Amino acid sequence: MNVFNRILASALPIIPKPIVRKVSERYIAGATLDDAMRTVRSLNAKGAMATIDVLGEFIRSLEEARTNTQHSCEVLRRLKHDGVQGNLSIKLTSLGLAIDPDICEKNVREILVTAREHGNIFVRIDMENSPYTTQTIDLYRTLRREFTNVGVVLQAYLKRTPADIHALLAEGASNGLKTNVRLCKGIYVEPETIAFQRREEVQNNYLECLETLFSNGAYVGIATHDEVLLHGATRLIEKYHLSHDAFEFQMLLGVREQARDRLIRFGFRMRIYVPFGEDWYGYSVRRLKENPKMAGYIVKALFTGSK
Repeated sequence: MNVFNRILASALPIIPKPIVRKVSERYIAGATLDDAMRTVRSLNAKGAMATIDVLGEFIRSLEEARTNTQHSCEVLRRLKHDGVQGNLSIKLTSLGLAIDPDICEKNVREILVTAREHGNIFVRIDMENSPYTTQTIDLYRTLRREFTNVGVVLQAYLKRTPADIHALLAEGASNGLKTNVRLCKGIYVEPETIAFQRREEVQNNYLECLETLFSNGAYVGIATHDEVLLHGATRLIEKYHLSHDAFEFQMLLGVREQARDRLIRFGFRMRIYVPFGEDWYGYSVRRLKENPKMAGYIVKALFTGSK
């Protein structure tokens, strides 16, 4: 069945979009901010925090970047108004990085100022594919000198990530800046020259990176559904006698909910990634390719109409 699911996942571009949408409903809060806020309140009731993502990366115009900036600021205002436990994740390409990096920085600064004015809400800068890795880290490096409510994402499958971590930690130590990292495995297809390809290699690099971050006092969002990494993370937490406010686990909406609930029962902080918006298709395809097992749900939806 695993081979079948992988074949099916690779064929997603030719699957009718209505079918992909039906399956993706478990991963996406909905099309509107109201949908996202309902999901956040539901997660809060289950003991989890949230981070909201406005879907819409890889835009083609600065007008779209401006619209996405406004949407992000509206999310921040709603988070404050509704009093929920949540923050914001942003993708730099959705804010103009690939079109005009200076405009992108201006947009991110507007978002961070809005977040600061509404209770210093935390904003996470997501990591995208490798053409944007250096620009993303450099912008985070610049912004954290001015804002305390900003963090970045690093991907364990990239061979450069240990060096990036050491550089950020060293800079933070010399300037009194807290390093705040979401550490994930990474989902974009990258060449072997820059990214580990074997699962065990990625797992080993992930745990080595996590230990470096923990041992140097960084705040870490442990973003994984991988049972090997979840066990490895808990062992490191015990090894360094970390208090539960020194890190958090992070998972995607609709993925491994039993593992999510188990970690919450153990008293760990848990944050769920809650995407919403009209640009659902690209996100859905990436997630289904990342987790081929879930592609089997498409067959179920095709033949039973269920989700």
